Amino acid sequence: MSPDFSLKASPLNVLVVDDSAVVRMAMPAVLSRDPGIEVQAAADPIIAMQKMKLSRPDVIILDLELPRMDGMTFLRKIMREDPIPVVICSAHTGEGTALAIRALEEGALEVITKPRLDVQGFLEESAVMIIDAVRAAASARLFRKRKGEPRQTADVMLPPPVRKRMSITTEKVVAIGASTGGTEALHYLLQTLPSDTPGIVIVQHMPEEFTRAFAARLDQGCALQVKEAENNDEVTAGRALVAPGNRHMLLARSGSHYRVEVRDGPLVSRHRPSVDVLFRSAAQSAGGNAVGVIMTGMGDDGAEGLLEMKRAGAWTIAQDEASCVVFGMPREAIARGAANEIVSLNGIPASVLRRMGRQVD
Repeated sequence: MSPDFSLKASPLNVLVVDDSAVVRMAMPAVLSRDPGIEVQAAADPIIAMQKMKLSRPDVIILDLELPRMDGMTFLRKIMREDPIPVVICSAHTGEGTALAIRALEEGALEVITKPRLDVQGFLEESAVMIIDAVRAAASARLFRKRKGEPRQTADVMLPPPVRKRMSITTEKVVAIGASTGGTEALHYLLQTLPSDTPGIVIVQHMPEEFTRAFAARLDQGCALQVKEAENNDEVTAGRALVAPGNRHMLLARSGSHYRVEVRDGPLVSRHRPSVDVLFRSAAQSAGGNAVGVIMTGMGDDGAEGLLEMKRAGAWTIAQDEASCVVFGMPREAIARGAANEIVSLNGIPASVLRRMGRQVD
């Protein structure tokens, strides 16, 4: 099922800032399929700021390459002067990948990759995704489940956990799941952890073009080695593996050690990679030697998997509401009784290390 959101008394006001006339025509048509959304458009940030003075938007959909003021500068200005939820809609997936990662770090809540050709067709085909992103940005804490198409669970990737005797190991592992707001949260967490922290496996909801650049950017600022996961990569102390976009990542045992499996497969909990898949595999492969952390993000991916980890003996942590950009995923995990403790972002590193027999320096 896809998430639903409580509508405001007045329509949601969305401002599209894009120099493409095609986008300025197609995006309002796509968003207007939701009767609770009204759309304005501007060809550049200067025009956008004039419109914002007359009517403050609830959400801005922003291109990154714009005339008169580039999108990144405009994003920083918005976040500095009057923070408004921003969804990036960019055609840059090559060199622009790093630019999109920076946009997330600067405060954008979501990145949608649009093609350079047939943009109108892409927007029409992606209407549900775009509307979901806009509503999540505007009202992330007001969502509820709505009846709809059946969705896949982690069962499609591996069977439900069963109690079985595991080969003995004392090797620890940390499994982390995050979505909207997770880029900055993960940066804080990883840069705080020491270089000998037990192996870490991460699912961050992100398009496939971005995960390699995201991991490389994290690697530059952390004592840990951070890389985009490849099939059969070993999970070792001092290393953090980020699931590649559009591929599921599972934790597996190899004797007394861990490795990851990177697999194709259907969407699980509406995502690929899915936190539920990672957490279930951690429950099965690591059991009580694992720590599970669910962080800021929209929806409920990871909530059921975290509960499976807890039942398997892992220590489970949910980020608290006050420090989340979007409280959806942690809230759903807490509601299921999946969290052993609820911790603010700045307290998560110490909590993880305590469970590993360490203290933060």
